[in-house]
Amino acid sequence: MRFVIIGGDAAGMSAASKGKRTDPNAEIIVFEQTQTVSYSACGMPYNIADKDSPMDNLIVRKASAFREKQGIDLRTGHRVTGIDKKNRVIQGVRDNGEPFDCSYDKLLIATGASAVLPDIPGIDSPGVVTLRSLDDGRAIKDFIANNAVSRAVIIGMGYIALEMADSLRKRGIDVAMVKPRKRLLPWLNQELSDVVYAELKKNGVELYPGHAVKEIEKTDRGLMVRCDDLQLECQMVLAAFGAKPNSELAAEASLETSAGNAISVDRRCRTSDPHIYAAGDCADAYHIITGKKVWIPLAVLANRAGRVVADNVFGEPFEMQGIAGSAMFKVFDLEIASTGLNPGEAADNGFDPVEITIQSRSRAHGHPGNRTIHLAMVGDKKSGRLLGAQMVGEEGVAHRIHCVAVALHTAMKVHDFWQTDLAYAPPFSPVWDPLLTAANQLIKKLS
Repeated sequence: MRFVIIGGDAAGMSAASKGKRTDPNAEIIVFEQTQTVSYSACGMPYNIADKDSPMDNLIVRKASAFREKQGIDLRTGHRVTGIDKKNRVIQGVRDNGEPFDCSYDKLLIATGASAVLPDIPGIDSPGVVTLRSLDDGRAIKDFIANNAVSRAVIIGMGYIALEMADSLRKRGIDVAMVKPRKRLLPWLNQELSDVVYAELKKNGVELYPGHAVKEIEKTDRGLMVRCDDLQLECQMVLAAFGAKPNSELAAEASLETSAGNAISVDRRCRTSDPHIYAAGDCADAYHIITGKKVWIPLAVLANRAGRVVADNVFGEPFEMQGIAGSAMFKVFDLEIASTGLNPGEAADNGFDPVEITIQSRSRAHGHPGNRTIHLAMVGDKKSGRLLGAQMVGEEGVAHRIHCVAVALHTAMKVHDFWQTDLAYAPPFSPVWDPLLTAANQLIKKLS
């Protein structure tokens, strides 16, 4: 059997590696349009913060290692342009312009996601950058190194935008952030969002929510970002409008798409064609709480889905439970973490959400280094089920969110979660962990 994979990052190379471990004699061919595979995309903002750290430090495994140590037929510089489902053949073009085709028995589409670039005049100007691929990261570091970048404008205020604000400030670059919506992080509890807002301001980031960018103009001093009532001068613009799934190949092959226009897959990562799978940022997933299809591009999901595809291709049927949308990131001294549904999402999915917000501490009372933790927790009034949590603080946030994610996967009620035996020691937690304190307060409100 010939197993062909389109895309050589997290999902694609996880599938290829797991497939080879399962069947060392399998013929596995991976087509990757760039020259780089298997790298830590999530580490790029942190790498950009260090001018002396090569971007290639983020490469987890070189292409040669997959070829020489695992026997995977990895073909870099090969861009797939079409899928012939009827004849089970893919077509594409090499870097040198030569066309190629390849037949398959089973096919995995792992084409990832790409940056959203709206049709704004000047969006293609030199100095306007995006950050999705390792090549993007290299381009940003090269641009900063070769140009007198003293000020940057970031359009957008999502995960990557906030991490990049931190990164650029560490490089001594002034940063202004602008976005059309008025809320900094609209998915985050307002009280917690205000804490993040204050942290950005404390670190010298200019914030301009509620301003839609109309034009990016090239000037003799760099670039000018123009809104209706605002003009921001800079030498570099980071376009962080968000991401979109690279599902065009699938759509052109008449494969079904769903949430966010991602490729629709079942719990075994099969598409609407029985011989074609999809995994990673180009594919959808089931939400663990609602059971509905969602598109939430996550690194862990991509790696896990790639392995699940290999299991199913090579005869070990395995189904994915789903995702809770668990995410965390760091902005200056703050850890920000979230899992599950916020009240708006819960209401949209038929729940009767109740939310509480508390302030607790990261360590026992009086223990040195104690820091405030802001925590929001959501439960369903009708069933008592725990629906989600969000946390912001200088320490003790990122790994605490894992407890809630596990509880969501087991459909715990808030009262049951409150009874979990969480560990205690003064350097790590108050006697009543912040999560248990929040659960106790939520129980009262649910009643």
